[in-house]
Amino acid sequence: MSEKISSFKELRVYKLAFEVQQEIFEASKRFPAEERYALTDQVRRASRSIGANISEAWQKRRYLAHFVSKLTDADGEQAESQHWLDTAAACNYISEETWRGLLEKCSRIGQMLGTMMAKPEKFCKQSG
Repeated sequence: MSEKISSFKELRVYKLAFEVQQEIFEASKRFPAEERYALTDQVRRASRSIGANISEAWQKRRYLAHFVSKLTDADGEQAESQHWLDTAAACNYISEETWRGLLEKCSRIGQMLGTMMAKPEKFCKQSG
């Protein structure tokens, strides 16, 4: 992290997570009505939780363990989003192109989070 970041909104991983949540929201608008309280709700909640957990991690970066814990939660939510996307594709609710594109972005988010978790001290405030 070479540049000074003053807000979680400046993090590339947060920006990508927000992009993914919006793309999933748009794609899920076309799911059948009977999925409204099942798959639609699940995939939207999981995808929205990625960025929410990143924002919480950023605010807790004074405490390395809390920071990593929230990033771990974000990574779990991106994996859950992949599961729901696989389900949507298996039910033919989204195209293969949409499915592949979203999975690639989720995977990239996971890689970015993994890098952050491997070297959290680059992001955490030093106490003192």
